[in-house]
Amino acid sequence: MLLAYSLEKAAGLGYGAVLFEGNIGFYSKCGFTYAREFGIRYHDLPEGADDSFSLCKELIPGYLDGVTGVYQTPQGYYVDDSDVEKFDKGFPAKKKLKLPGQII
Repeated sequence: MLLAYSLEKAAGLGYGAVLFEGNIGFYSKCGFTYAREFGIRYHDLPEGADDSFSLCKELIPGYLDGVTGVYQTPQGYYVDDSDVEKFDKGFPAKKKLKLPGQII
């Protein structure tokens, strides 16, 4: 429901297509396909490398007709490990519990 809502909002804002990294087994149910089918290559991957995680969906039919190019992961996705550690320290320590019904 959240994905359908987000795609509807994106279309309402005038976006013609959505590209991201994901699992085709899940996202194909929502109309996504491999970005390579639109002539879009994932950055830093050599031609012919496994790009099965690089997905695309046109929100406006035909929007990507004749388009080719490279998808670059947004900079905000890249996080320095030291920044993650500093962020995590802002949370109280947790005690590991073993609860009834827990397998491990």
